[in-house]
Parts: sequence; C-alpha cells; structure tokens
Amino acid sequence: MALKEVFKWTVVVLTCQHKDSVYAFQRELEIRQQHGAFPSGALLLTVPDPQERLGSGGATLNALLVAVEHLSARAGYTVVSADVLDDAHILILHTGRNFPWDGCSRAFCWMPVKGPEQCVEGPICCLDMLLDCLSSKVCVGSPPGVWVCSTDAILSLSNIQLLDWGDFSGVRAISLPGDVSFAVNHGVYLTDAGGGVRDIIYQASKERIQPAVLHSGKVALVSGPVFFSRSVSEKLLQTYVTPPLDGCTYLGMDSGAPSQQISLFLDILMCLCSEMTETEFVNGERPGCSSPLGPQGVAVKSARSVLWRTLKGVPFSLVYVPNGKYDYLTMSGREHVLRLIDAGTEKNILSHIQELQYVSEGSRVINSMLEGDIHVAAGAVVQHCHLQGPVHVHTGCLLSGLNLDTSAFMRSMPLTSNIILQGHRVQLGGLKLTVFTVFGAYDHLEIPCDDDACSFLNKPLSQFYSHTGIKPEELWGAENGASRSLLNARLFPVFMPKGGPMGLEGVSLLLGGSGSADNWRAAWRLSFKEIMSLTDQQGELEWRQEVFFIAGQRRAEDALKCHTNENLLPFIRAAVLNGKQEELLQTLDSVASDSSNDLGVCARSLACIANVLGCLAGEGRGGLRSGPAANPSWASAFTLLEQGKLSSGVQAMANQRAFWLNRPDLLVRAARHYEGAGQILLRKAVMSAYKFVFTGQSEMPPMGQWQEVECPARLDLSGGWSDTPPIAFEHGGVVVNVAVRVDGKRPIGARVRRIPKPHLVLVSTSGPPGCNVTTETVCSLLSDMEDYCQPHAPGALLKAVCVCSKVVSVSSHLSLEQQLLQYWGGGLEVHSWSLLPHGSGLGTSSILAGAVLAGVYRCTGRSYDTSSLIHAVLYLEQILTTGGGWQDQVGGLVGGLKVARSQAKLPLKVDVEQLSISQDFVSALQQRLLLIYTGKTRLARNLLQDVVRNWYSGLPSTVQNAEQLVRNAEDCAHSCTEGSLSELGVCMDRYWQQKKAMAPGCEPAAVRTMMNALRTVTLGQTLAGAGGGGFLVILTRDENQDENVKHLLSSKQGLGDFTVHSVELDMEGITVQQHNTEHAW
Repeated sequence: MALKEVFKWTVVVLTCQHKDSVYAFQRELEIRQQHGAFPSGALLLTVPDPQERLGSGGATLNALLVAVEHLSARAGYTVVSADVLDDAHILILHTGRNFPWDGCSRAFCWMPVKGPEQCVEGPICCLDMLLDCLSSKVCVGSPPGVWVCSTDAILSLSNIQLLDWGDFSGVRAISLPGDVSFAVNHGVYLTDAGGGVRDIIYQASKERIQPAVLHSGKVALVSGPVFFSRSVSEKLLQTYVTPPLDGCTYLGMDSGAPSQQISLFLDILMCLCSEMTETEFVNGERPGCSSPLGPQGVAVKSARSVLWRTLKGVPFSLVYVPNGKYDYLTMSGREHVLRLIDAGTEKNILSHIQELQYVSEGSRVINSMLEGDIHVAAGAVVQHCHLQGPVHVHTGCLLSGLNLDTSAFMRSMPLTSNIILQGHRVQLGGLKLTVFTVFGAYDHLEIPCDDDACSFLNKPLSQFYSHTGIKPEELWGAENGASRSLLNARLFPVFMPKGGPMGLEGVSLLLGGSGSADNWRAAWRLSFKEIMSLTDQQGELEWRQEVFFIAGQRRAEDALKCHTNENLLPFIRAAVLNGKQEELLQTLDSVASDSSNDLGVCARSLACIANVLGCLAGEGRGGLRSGPAANPSWASAFTLLEQGKLSSGVQAMANQRAFWLNRPDLLVRAARHYEGAGQILLRKAVMSAYKFVFTGQSEMPPMGQWQEVECPARLDLSGGWSDTPPIAFEHGGVVVNVAVRVDGKRPIGARVRRIPKPHLVLVSTSGPPGCNVTTETVCSLLSDMEDYCQPHAPGALLKAVCVCSKVVSVSSHLSLEQQLLQYWGGGLEVHSWSLLPHGSGLGTSSILAGAVLAGVYRCTGRSYDTSSLIHAVLYLEQILTTGGGWQDQVGGLVGGLKVARSQAKLPLKVDVEQLSISQDFVSALQQRLLLIYTGKTRLARNLLQDVVRNWYSGLPSTVQNAEQLVRNAEDCAHSCTEGSLSELGVCMDRYWQQKKAMAPGCEPAAVRTMMNALRTVTLGQTLAGAGGGGFLVILTRDENQDENVKHLLSSKQGLGDFTVHSVELDMEGITVQQHNTEHAW
C-alpha cells in the first residue's frame, strides 16, 4: 500500500509463532520495503518466539532484545547497549495465533480494497492497512521509543488529531470504541478524568464493565497500539537479564532458563494501572494469563513481582479515538466472509476473470484466475484460486487456495450456500502436500461437539454421522466430550497408504458427494488444528505469488488487446522486483507478434517491453530513457517492421534483446530501441491519414512562374497534446486554435517554380529579419535525396515534401534527372521561409510543410483542398520521423477561430469546424491578445517522447489529463461562440495547467516570473505549443495593453531579452498567388 508519508522507523520487528515462517515473512517485509512502505534504511527483522505459549508480553520482550542487539552491533558495540534507544523508533508487530481462514496468518490476509495509486502493484493485506494507520496517523510526531501492536485486527481511523507528545515519558495506549456486547469477550480500559488508566477489565460480565461505559454508550477497547517511551523501553530491556523474565527471550532459552508466559496487556500494562495493588497484581487470577495458583505458580508470581518492581510508577495514559473502528479477526467463518464482502466495492481484485458477466455484483474475486463459465453469486468470495468452469460458487461461500487440477472434481461436488472450501499447502516431514478442508460458514470451530450450537457444514453433527456412517470416536479417539471440537476432529483425509496424496475427493464424502467411508477410514487424516500447525507458509505465499503474476500477465494482455488505458507500470515493477520479467517479456512479445491487424496494440506492447527493460536497469540508472535508437545491431529488426513483417520483426527484436540485458546502460539503450520500434509502428498507423489526401489534375503553370504561398501562424487556445498520436486516435483529440498575423505579417511562406534544369534547388530561410539563416541544397542525384527522413539533414523538410508529393520516388529505377524530365519537364526550385525564431511554439514547421506542399502541388499541375493538405502534412511528418500532431497545420492553413477534432479510431481523420463568432468578439479578441517572446528556446522533442511514453504506460495522471484537455477544449469553443472573453481566459489558464501536468518541466523559471507579473492584467495566459519556451500568449483584461505589459515586465529582474508582439486574427488561412517575375519576398 502506498503510504501518504513513510514514518522514519529505525527497526521493524515482526514476531511469529512458527520458526518455519521466518524466511517467508522476512521476504514479505522486504518486498514492502522495496514498495516504499518502510524507509530504505530501516532494519527489518522477523523473530520467531523462542518458546511455545510465550504470550504477547514475552514476545515483546524478546523482540525488543533482538532489535536492540542488532542496533548495538550496527553501532559498533560488542555488547547489548541501551544507548542505541536514544534516537531509535522501533515498531514491534505480533502475528498472533493461527487464523483458520488464511494460512499465512491474519497479518498477510489479503483484503479486497484498493489504496492510493501504487508505485508497485501488490496486495493490500491486514498488515498493510495497519502500517498505513500507524505510519500516517497514529505514530506521527512520536519521540524515540517502542510501538507495539498486534496484527490480529484491522484498525480504521478516519481522522485522528495529531497527538501532543511534548516531553512525553511513560506509556501511552491508543483505544478505539466498541460495544459492551463485544467487550465481554475482550478487554476494556477504565480511565480517570485526566486520561490515566485506572484498570484493564478483561473478559468480564456486563455489570463489571459498566463503570467503563462512556457517555456515548461505547467502551474504550483494549484494541491496538501501545507506545513505550525511551526510558520505559530501557526498563523493559533490563528484564532480559532478570530471572525468571529472562525465560521470555531467546538468550534465556539458550542459557537454559525455563520458559515464561507473559501477557502484554494483563501483565506488563496491568501493573501500571493506578488502581492496581501489588498483592492483587502478583496473586490475582486473570483470564488469558498464566495462573499464580497452577503448577507454575511460583514462577508466575516471581515474574509479576519483577515487573512490579521494574515498572510501577511509570505514567500510563490513554488516547481514545471516538471515530475509530476496531475489527478483530475472529474464528468465525461467516464473519470473515462478510468482512471480505463489506471491505471494498470492487468485485475483481488483482484477478483475471475470463467471463466477467458471470461474476455478480456484491461478490469478491481476490488474486484468482477464473477461466470459462464460472458463476460467482453475490455474497461469495473466491481467493487465491485458479479454476476452470463450469463451476458455480453459491452465496456465502469462500473458496480459497484451489488449483486448476481441482476444477474437474468440483463440478461433481454438491456445493451449496455458505460453504468454506480451502486448499492448504502443508509439509509433513519432507513431504509437501495440498490438503483440502471444508466447513460451513456458520460452524463454530472451538465449542464442544456436544454443545447444541455445534454444527458441521451448517447442520447438526447428528446429520453428518447419519449420512456418512462416521462415528464420533473415529474423529476424536478417546478424548472426552469437553475437549472434542471441530478444530481437533480428524476429519480430513491427507494420504492413502497405497494410493498417495488425496485430492478434493477426500472432502467429497464429507459434503455428501461421492466417496466411501471405508476409504476415508483407511486414509491418513488430520484435524484442522494439525493442518494449521503444519502449514507451509512459504509454499502458501509462493502459490499466491504464482497466481498473482499469471493473472497480472493475462490482465496486461487484455489491457493491450482491448485498448484500455490501464496503468501497467506498477505490475511491470512488481514483476521485475520478483524476478518474473522473462515470463512477462514473453507475454508482451506474443501480444506484439499477434497484432498485425492493429499497429496501435503492437506499438503499445513494444513500449511496455521498453518499460520492463527500464525497470530492470533500475529507474534512474543506466542513463536517460530518451535518446537515439539507430544502433546497427537493431537495424535488421527495424527493417522488418518497416516492411510490415511484424511477427518476424518482433522476434528479431527479442533475439537482439538477449545481448543487452547484463548492464544498466545496455538495458536503457535497448529500451530506447524498443521505443524507436514503437515509433516505426506509430508512424505507420498515422500514415493511414493519407487515405484522406485527394489531389486532382489541373493545368501545369508555365516554366519559371512562381507559386507563392503565405500562411499565418497559429495560437493554440486549448486542447493541445490531445492531437498528438497515439492520443489522437486512441482517445480522440479536440483542439481550439486561431490563425494570426504577428506584428501585421504572415510569418510563414514558400514559393516554388519549375526550372529547365532537371535538378532540385532547395532553399530554406529561418529566423527574424537581420538574424536569419539561409541554407541552400542542390539535389542532382537520387543519392542526394536519401536523407529526406533525417530531420536534421540539410533541406530535409523540402526533400520530404518532394517525396511525399510524389515529385520524386527514391526507390525508382529511373535517375532523378530522368524522373524530373519525364514527369515535370524539368526541375524545381523551392524556397521556404519563416520569420519566427526557432522553437517559437507557433506551429512553424508543420505550417511550413503545408505551405511548401501547396506550392509544389500547384507547380506540378495538381489541385487539392485544405483538408488534403492537413492530412498530407500528417503523412509527411511521419516520413520525416518528427512525429507530432495535427493541430499546427490546422491552425495555420485554416483561417480564423476553429475547433478541430479526431475520433478514437484509425485511419486518423481530422475534421475542422469554423466557429461562428461575432465581429464584436473578433475585434475584442484582437485588441486583447498579445504575444511575448520569452527569449527561451523550446526543446519539445524530449517532451513529446515523454508524453508518448507516459500515455503508453497508462499513467492515470496522463490518461485523466487527456480527457480534461478534450473537455476543456469543448468548453473553450463554447466560450468563443458565446462571446465570453472571461470564460475564454479561464480555459486558457486551465489549459496551461494541463500542459504542465502533461509535460512537467515545460515552465522555465523566467516564464513563471513573467506569468506571475502579468496575472493582474490578464484574463488568461499560456505558453504556445508544447511550452518550455518560445512565445507566451496572453489575453488581457483591457484593450491595447502592450505598453503596460512592457512596463510590468521591464520592472522584473532576470527576464532576459523578451519582446512584445501584436496579434491580428487572420481569417483567410493559406493563400497562393502566381508571379511571373522575380520580386522581393
């Protein structure tokens, strides 16, 4: 569970009853540390009780000793030193007794809840919920000391006031409210007016509890965390060398001291209560404690006397949390089923359900694989199972730990409502088995079998004896009636001496199904109590992990194939941290290979593989994720993908990947190449837009006649990024933008003419007058055109236009000269220009591509419409490998204010709608729109890579932001048609926040200073384009504010060379004129 704030624990100790659980539980703690639940430097210890029946107090003393011993060694001491307690925050968690409904104890019982978005996917167990409660609420602000808490209950605190710790010294307990009817089987605190604890009343009558009842009618339950200050912790530590309490510790056991049972609440805390006398404490009989009158009475009295001398006088106070909830995990099966049903709202928790429609609302499927026709009724729970239908799970049932092999037998079993069927991994010596048990949810496991309330499978025991022929003595042997219970009845066949392990057929007879009583009698049988003591908890955890990762791989496969925006990164991290990356990579390879009909699925699958490799490298290690992807080793795989040989290309990628897995830097470089492969497929998907490019035949203009094209710039007012593939065709995009002249000029243009000489003269000029740069490239051979797809090559854009417009074919058997003469009667001279600075954010490169395309089309005798130009630019930018969306060319090629949309489908088609706005609104807008050049150069390439990576990863923030961008764009369009400048300003401001969320880092500090300085005079403002620099677009509150804006910005230091520019709405968009003679341009 992702915690709001990780408490700075120094040591976390988890105690457990069984020595065989140590390694399994230690691994669980370490996994949580990797997930961020504990500080990275915290010492994690799993400590078995040194003796049986040690008690919560004895386990606490032993755990404290082990923690201090480890801290002493870490600090360089050669003996145990209490000095290490000075700045230590120690948490001791007790797993307690066996829990019948979960083989991994109450602590690791999976709960059907979803916490905050997890960095690493994993279950939320009772332990995780407790840690969240402690670390983010209860323990916040506490001084050095020791917190002790049981994991037997779930604590829920909706709100708790930050505790005042001041110069706290002593012991403090946290208590939650409970009903008197519940308290008679538990314990309550009796306090004085100042919060001091007078007494602890345990398992008493309602009359005895009455003095502890509060005004609300509730009582303060003995319900959870207890804090021991540093000074008190040292007192407790001293007991490890004081007989007979030394028998509570492993050192005492190793020294031959007799074991000693001590209760945390009824011994250690009881002696601190203000109304307790020494005689009553030492000699009193208390339920749940060792008796001072029994065989060990002398040792019990001696231990209590030591505690009294050591601790008496220590202040003991209570913090009561009236809005909290305490849920103790009892032995009741029915209560546990209801707990799992009521805990959350999701019916699918970390599971893969093939036929989700058969799983009813109000049921819970936790960490399971359900294949085929499996009906799960409302009120039923399936956990840690891999089943294949047809299977019916009736209401009130709990199925747990069943593997795929059980499915066939289950179909013939007479399962009814309220049945609990479990598979347990046990170890009998060197033999590991899965043992199956069955109970009724309403059965009481611990009451005597001759009690009227005793039942088996929710029916009287007499009915069970009658229909099976089994006799009581066969279940309990010579034990008398008072000690006979379902818990120790040897009901469950485990092994046939001549037939081997028993499967589900061992419990079929018990349910009234097939099977013979003779076989049951012949089998080795175990009681439920014995099964719990023999549980192989490491095997249980391994089985759950196996199901978790298989289900996760299937969910990932479904998410990719069904185009859902599920965030797969947490599962990818979990797979890598647990060494399951190879299986996940194979799954992703398979999905990619089988997606020849859906390039989007394949591209996303390759992006997921890149994420796996990035995680393997160690996030933040091996270099930046964004980088080049043209290593020759990958070239053959890339070629196969370019040729459309998807399956072969994916396999070639996988083959090459195997050589790049042994170093972080190689893994990151391999990840870049997988992203590069994804870009190939993304380009091919976007190229589907060429379907909407329509050109006709027209008269070719005379040789030498210039076709001169001019275009306005574009200002994006809302929705940008939603037009970027793959968002544009996976989610759908909406953008509102406007065509503008800057300082009264159309800043983007081109001119093209045919020339007699059969070559291409390509001249590009960029930058404002006085500081522009001109590049001239002459192409006489086809080899001169080969770098048309390399965006940084000289004349690359103009070369790409010639290829995209089919003026030249680089794959033709004809030479460049032959093609030009045969088709066009000579060569072409192409000039392009932009008066805007590089990285302006005003859509220059895409608009320029549209302008050059229009000129080339006209010059070569082809007609077109603006929609065709828009889609042709999309196609061209894929050829050029620059990527990008469609909003730039829409903004500059189509005049005025408009909204453009693309639907969530391929082929990618852009529809443009001119907004119907009044002339008054146009005039008001022109008088309030201003451009401020920030002086910062925009570097959008990495921003684009990051956004695409985040989208493919399914990051919730990116997915949600895409939806908000689209919604805001529609609101922006509405504000314009309604003529509301104030609403338009709100949309612009919101748009800027959305841009920052989509591409963190796009707001330089100087720009932030500018925007803050202008906030009082603007209705809205946003950096143009992707942000990061370029032009700032502002909508002022009042008209003609350019001088005021200059004054405001000039008064701020550190803004650099900003300039303010006027804006005029351009209602025409792209224009083309013919000129027969040379002229200035």
